[in-house]
Amino acid sequence: MTIAENMMSRSRPFTGRGKGLCRALAVALLVSTPLGLQAKPDDSKVYEPVAPTIDQARANILIARQLQFTHFRDLGISDELSGDVFSAYLEYLDGQRIYLTQQDIQRFDRVKSQLGSALKTGQLQPGFDIYNLVQQRIIERLQFALKTLDQGLENLDFSANETILLDRSEADWEPDQAALDNLWIRRIKNAVLAQRLNGTEDDQIEESLRQRYEGQLKRAYQARSEDAFQAYMNAFTGMWDPHTSYFSPRTSENFNINMSLSLEGIGAVLQSDNEFTKVVRLVPGGPASKQGQLQPADRIVGVGQEGKKPVNVIGWRLDEVVDLIRGPRDSTVTLEVIPANASDETVTKTIAIKRDEVKLEEQSASKDVIELERGGEDYKVGVITIPTFYADFQAMQAGDPNYKSTTRDVRKLIGELQEDGVDGLVVDLRNNGGGALHEANDLVGLFIDKGPTVQIRNANNDVQVLNDEDPSVAYDGPLVVLVNRMSASASEIFAGAIQDYGRGLVVGSQTFGKGTVQAVRPLNHGQLKITQSKFYRVSGGSTQHKGVIPDIEIPSRVDKTRIGEDALDHALPWDQIEAVPHTRYFDFSGIIGELRKRHESRFDTNPEFKLLQREIEFLEKQRQLETVSLNFDERKAQHEQIERTRLTIANARRELRGEEPFDSLEALEDWQDAQAADLDTTDEELDFVIREGGHIMADMLELDQQMASILQRRHFAVQAPAQ
Repeated sequence: MTIAENMMSRSRPFTGRGKGLCRALAVALLVSTPLGLQAKPDDSKVYEPVAPTIDQARANILIARQLQFTHFRDLGISDELSGDVFSAYLEYLDGQRIYLTQQDIQRFDRVKSQLGSALKTGQLQPGFDIYNLVQQRIIERLQFALKTLDQGLENLDFSANETILLDRSEADWEPDQAALDNLWIRRIKNAVLAQRLNGTEDDQIEESLRQRYEGQLKRAYQARSEDAFQAYMNAFTGMWDPHTSYFSPRTSENFNINMSLSLEGIGAVLQSDNEFTKVVRLVPGGPASKQGQLQPADRIVGVGQEGKKPVNVIGWRLDEVVDLIRGPRDSTVTLEVIPANASDETVTKTIAIKRDEVKLEEQSASKDVIELERGGEDYKVGVITIPTFYADFQAMQAGDPNYKSTTRDVRKLIGELQEDGVDGLVVDLRNNGGGALHEANDLVGLFIDKGPTVQIRNANNDVQVLNDEDPSVAYDGPLVVLVNRMSASASEIFAGAIQDYGRGLVVGSQTFGKGTVQAVRPLNHGQLKITQSKFYRVSGGSTQHKGVIPDIEIPSRVDKTRIGEDALDHALPWDQIEAVPHTRYFDFSGIIGELRKRHESRFDTNPEFKLLQREIEFLEKQRQLETVSLNFDERKAQHEQIERTRLTIANARRELRGEEPFDSLEALEDWQDAQAADLDTTDEELDFVIREGGHIMADMLELDQQMASILQRRHFAVQAPAQ
């Protein structure tokens, strides 16, 4: 990091061809307008505009070439693309439209259609000038907020019938500074109101908000050339697809550490989300995953070290937040987060996580057994849970015959379950975000004689087919595969193959839809992660965008509008290619209708499923809220209603388990904190979705004696269409 930063500091600003355009934009953008309550920065602090370097300009040219000639998507750099880059860049810099006005946006009209041609040739100054203006506006807004706090919280009126829009990403830009002033006063009132409703005293509220705004202001003054370059390049690369991105030298270092899984931390993959740091996914077996409270799409707003209050990190650079979260093994980090299902951005919770190293063995597959009694008949169903597709590459390369891998571990577990005399097998891939591709290929091979498992098409339309060449089968009995929205990539390859082969039923919710393959390519300055190929099922359909659609669906708490490939901008579309010849072991079409009918009948009377539906309806109602009231009495009533509902749902779940109800939300939260702090606490009872997988298995065995054809290895061939 230090070497890279030293190199950047020695690099000279780029002032190559196109200086006329750059100067014109600089003049147009850097003329600031006086602001109502706070007109100018402190005399002691002056924002120093950042400028591009020669190294960055060269990297930009290399990136443009790679995108045009090696990316899977055939997309040229055009005037239309210029406008899209401009919009994406503004979304990154001011996604909630709280810093810039319509007057500022109009100043960009003359250059926004020319960004593409400038990016082709390494002319970075237009993007840097936009960045510098936004930084100036951020400084002005934060100074306005601090000036408002100086006037005292008692001067804020909470009796008026005012509201504030929760998500401004699609809102109109405020017309001028006066309108923006009004918006910021409402934002401050919203923040104050939320803390008052949580019982915080005004002096503590003022201190908290002042620390937040002063911290953001400090970072705005400390803007670096690399911040502008990375933001601009990612707005550019994101036009091709959301998984293509530029890594600065510092971000490259963090990426490489993350991929090695050797870092002592909390085991969470993070990304920037406007001024917030968002949780993308949790590493299976990592401290955050085991602790259980942090969830994908949560946004981190504060980070505290052991025994200290969290530091507000809104507006911080991602690498700075990552550094703050990292720390020595067995130490505790406290995260203040906005939950993914929060009613608004002022609702937060605090999570304490003990740092540790993510170990391969803690991501290993595990087994369990469900015993069911149905109409006098007993069934024993094996369950294998696979958190990720892993392999100990170092041991493999060293020639260790006993190296660990998903396929090896699952084969062993299957043998143990068969010795127990199980009647069927449930493979649980929920929350499995993928991993080693060859492990997905090999795992399919445990359940089929031999044949293709997945197709991979590159940008030249060349198709590679991965095959299971091993005719041996570890398990040939009835099979159910559980998936959910967080099942991605290699999980989708396995589930899709099992479905295409008619080898088993897929149960759960629509998977993530991550059907692309990326490669990381070095640049003269940083790295480019670029999408180079796409996955297709043996039946020809892509797993991209659509994912795998379950044969039997179980609703999920996850908000599909926020999590999943189809929720990402510029995601590559679903399409299909020719199928490849493959075996079809069983045709479920004759019994799937009755299987669904039985499943729905069970769930209609299942108290746990009814509770899940109630939770989903509650969360959906919260998500549909577009505004919140700034009137204290109205907001208090809404807050109390939400708390009552949360407590009612939690107590209903405790009642199902024969446990004493909580008498208050505070008691519930204290219990959750105590449970999360004890990493050895586990729920011995398998969750009801796994049990339902077992019931579906029993249905399959009861319904149709054709299932015996699986056990007897009878199958028929499915040929690819004639060419």
